[in-house]
Amino acid sequence: MGKDLDLNLGGRELILHNRYETLSILNDVLIAVWFIVGSLLFFNESTATAGTWLFLAGSIELLIRPVIRLSRSIHITSVSRTANSNDY
Repeated sequence: MGKDLDLNLGGRELILHNRYETLSILNDVLIAVWFIVGSLLFFNESTATAGTWLFLAGSIELLIRPVIRLSRSIHITSVSRTANSNDY
């Protein structure tokens, strides 16, 4: 897990890594926002339902986190296989 692609692809792996890393950071920020705002909304009974929805959004974002990592892994594996098949 977390294994980086170590192939000479002219910088392509670095671009892939940076795109997925940026997406992962954005996802983490959204998780924090949903839970912080949701927590604040629970201080008032009239906004508790909205807070519940934000907690649900944060939970969905937590599910997206491993999907991003899996997508990165599949993408890098695909690129490395293509690069390796072009070597022959």
